[in-house]
Amino acid sequence: MNERVLITGVTGYIGQHCAAELLKQGYEVVGTIRSRVKAEATRAALAKVAQVDRLSFVEADLLSDAGWDQAMKGCTFVMHVASPFILAEPKDENELIKPAVEGTKRVIQAAKGAGVKRFVLTSSTVAIMGGHASGRYGPDTWTDMSAPVGAYMKSKTLAERAAWEAVSGGKMELTVINPGGVFGPSLGAKLEGQNLEMIARMIAGKLPMIPDVGMGMIDVRDVALLHVRALTATGAAGKRFIAASADPVEMGTVADILRSAGYTKVPTLRAPSFLLKIMGLVDREARGMVPFLGKKASFDNRATFEVLGWKPSPLETSFREMAAAIAK
Repeated sequence: MNERVLITGVTGYIGQHCAAELLKQGYEVVGTIRSRVKAEATRAALAKVAQVDRLSFVEADLLSDAGWDQAMKGCTFVMHVASPFILAEPKDENELIKPAVEGTKRVIQAAKGAGVKRFVLTSSTVAIMGGHASGRYGPDTWTDMSAPVGAYMKSKTLAERAAWEAVSGGKMELTVINPGGVFGPSLGAKLEGQNLEMIARMIAGKLPMIPDVGMGMIDVRDVALLHVRALTATGAAGKRFIAASADPVEMGTVADILRSAGYTKVPTLRAPSFLLKIMGLVDREARGMVPFLGKKASFDNRATFEVLGWKPSPLETSFREMAAAIAK
């Protein structure tokens, strides 16, 4: 394997797993980082699971043009994983939207200039089901931006829309992976992902009640494998792939599994949705959860099986291994 892949967000939870899978499969990996400070920690984390002699780093920021042209040199593929994931509603929604949208446009522009063959974008199921009632949704569905969906859903939807618009009419191929809730152990990334933080709070007894939230879920290692397969899979260009269980898994179910694994501080009480909505008036994290309350979206993920050959890992194992990694 001689192809070089640029991956953004390589220091993050999903990004590290994607880099590990690329290295295992023999790709040369160039990871973009905002600061050299994180480079060695990321290299050390990846070295535990893969050979890192074909791994290098380039400094580049989603909100600056500097470094991107250099980063793209010689790359056949780009994997754009970087995007802020903060459930708490920010004071200014552009804290999430600006880096997500502008960053996506900037990375695509540099990739087009470098003659990249295929661009794989990490989007989310929240770019599909946001603002809709409970129901079944497929790759052709988009979040209803006229509904009160919150800054995170907006950022993912607008960034993906911008990506499709940016590649329209050009030679570079675009494939989009839309993960649901992502679970499983971190390779070393700090607890920056919202799902990591929620599990951490649950097992530490810092979450008093379980919210009425259910979502399609997936193991982080499956997400990484799907990203890598999307680089070369025949029939993947120009498509969105839902990387989530067809049926929603409730957070109450996750809590039950964690308690059965011996985490006695995991709460048993279910939080009334009306209470979280009231809390949302003064608490930004509760407010960020409101668009998800009571929604039970299921997904048509058949294309992910058929085109990318997905064989889902057991989610119970994902939850247990994630908790064990956090509790170390």
